[in-house]
Amino acid sequence: MVTTSIQLTDEQAQALERLARFRGQSVSELIHQGVDSLLAKGVDVDAERRRLRALSTIGRFSADVPDLASAHDQYLEEAFGD
Repeated sequence: MVTTSIQLTDEQAQALERLARFRGQSVSELIHQGVDSLLAKGVDVDAERRRLRALSTIGRFSADVPDLASAHDQYLEEAFGD
């Protein structure tokens, strides 16, 4: 097991302490559960980075084709089709 230090706001610390008392668990156990829950979601950091990078391109480019949004499949088929 690795020991680490984190900083919580006063509100976070108080809420965790209340929840720990209510559940009969330690704050440490609650934090472990929270980390496990986050990791179980399987968030791919690289995929998230790619998604954010792709979103950052929105509106940065233009095309001389007026119907690109509605006919993009057709244009792709023409470009990559047989």
